[in-house]
Amino acid sequence: MSDISHLKPETAQLLLLSDGERIEKIRSDRWIGYPVAQRILRKLEDLLVYPRKSRMPSMLIVGESNNGKTSLVTRFCNKHPAEDNPEGEGIIAPVLYIQSPPVPDEARLYNTLLDSVFATYKANDRVDRKQFQVVKILRYVGLKVLVIDEIHSILAGPINKQRAFLNVLKYLSNELQISIVAAGTKDAFRAMQTEPQIANRFEPAELPRWTLDENFLRLLVSFEHMLPLQLPSKLHSKSLSARLFTMCEGNIGELSRVLSDASVEAIVSKQEYITPKILDSIGWVTPSQRKRRLDTGAR
Repeated sequence: MSDISHLKPETAQLLLLSDGERIEKIRSDRWIGYPVAQRILRKLEDLLVYPRKSRMPSMLIVGESNNGKTSLVTRFCNKHPAEDNPEGEGIIAPVLYIQSPPVPDEARLYNTLLDSVFATYKANDRVDRKQFQVVKILRYVGLKVLVIDEIHSILAGPINKQRAFLNVLKYLSNELQISIVAAGTKDAFRAMQTEPQIANRFEPAELPRWTLDENFLRLLVSFEHMLPLQLPSKLHSKSLSARLFTMCEGNIGELSRVLSDASVEAIVSKQEYITPKILDSIGWVTPSQRKRRLDTGAR
């Protein structure tokens, strides 16, 4: 086998797999711990050990669609999974992850929370009964941080529903003495501003769009370390890095998909490294091109 110093040791082990198994690994989720994400993760860890009090600090993670928000909060949640309660029935769950309901609805939020801890409940129960059950169960499991992804979904409802939904989050934070981590697009920040008391509690943390600089080149090096290809692609080279940046338009989720598709093609074609020709062959459509097509189709 050729020199594989471009790979991390655990990635190099994947070269022993069949082509099909390598492709499966490439298409699986991966975590790249770039500096901005690592800083936010450290803040999330601080929330987990923050002393309990009636007004707990919370965080709003903001970024463009497909720019790493869900990967980041999932990484945090996976580090703190639920465990069996040694002193009783049920589980201990210091961190819970849910997706925001598609509309700002208190009952749907309670249903989602109860589902997340596998609690039985009556879907047609009154809201106050569900609220009582949620508070009782979340206190029992020892919840400390509630993660709510796609929080911008609350904008799908009228302003009074949005404010009511946010007030429910404030109530849960106060009653349970928990921190809430919300993640969403920049619209989420606008939604939070509709309720000043909520906005003051949520420290904003932004995942900005990438620029073509040294940080982006280091990101490409990190990706290359984790893609099980037999030969080095030198993704950080001037020609490839500029091409990849144009294709992903500074979005890490798009970059991950580009590199996954290109890596699969490199294996199938027996090339075993990513080239400009391979990037041409995957038929990539950039986010802005997709938007233009949608806008044109809408007209």
